[in-house]
Amino acid sequence: MIANLSVLVLADDRSSRNDLVAQHGLALWIEADDQRILFDTGQGNALIHNAGSLGVDIHRADAVVLSHGHYDHSGGLVCLAPDTDTMRLFLHPDALNARYVRRNSPLPTFIGMPDPAGAVVHRLSDRTTCTRTPTRIADGIWVTGAIPRCAPFETTGDAFFCDPDCRVIDPIHDDQAVWIRTSRGPVVLLGCAHAGVVNTLDYIGRLAGSSAFLAVIGGMHLLHADRTRLEITADALQRYRVELVAPCHCTGDNAMSFLRQKLPGRYVVCVTGSRFSLA
Repeated sequence: MIANLSVLVLADDRSSRNDLVAQHGLALWIEADDQRILFDTGQGNALIHNAGSLGVDIHRADAVVLSHGHYDHSGGLVCLAPDTDTMRLFLHPDALNARYVRRNSPLPTFIGMPDPAGAVVHRLSDRTTCTRTPTRIADGIWVTGAIPRCAPFETTGDAFFCDPDCRVIDPIHDDQAVWIRTSRGPVVLLGCAHAGVVNTLDYIGRLAGSSAFLAVIGGMHLLHADRTRLEITADALQRYRVELVAPCHCTGDNAMSFLRQKLPGRYVVCVTGSRFSLA
């Protein structure tokens, strides 16, 4: 059980301060009792600048956890000092897979882990834990591993592919979340929730043995969600009596507006520099 917990947004698509850099991606700095954890690393360009402006030394992290291998969550691995002898790395092995997306251009775009970040993973191989299944990071802190896809309406939300010809759909099985046990219920941290917000909450509810959550913070990948999916997602957040809902990154403006209206008193703006004291 974590007694003292704070979550600080080091990188996000938006910022409310002129001295902080907004960049597509996500990085969260977690201080939980005596543990310091970096959850995702953004693209990297914003990470070091924002960490310095916010007084965070990311090289003091006890652990780094990747929610999945997309460039906007893994690129900042190159910012980690090569002499961080005690830092541990947690990631699903599929995070190293090549992946592509076809946007408005006829040519596919590579969106996997950049080669320099992959080199860091290999350099830290002796301190890396592969998280196919639920894995303990520290006392009271867990990463889910691969999340079961039980809700048929929750898809990855975009045309993600495993090959440059864009023929093999990428299910993004490496998508995972962090959850932290507190006396007021679990705190859930989402990278992109490619597995789906409802699938993720249902799974953590079973793992934690909890029907109520203190907070859900992070990317919800609802950019292309229709109203039915938004309604079911909001219902799940209400069903789990989430006290604080802080969507960011890939959630999408329309989805954020919808959740703000559906969850008055619970919805909180989450941008670069936002800090949440939760236990």
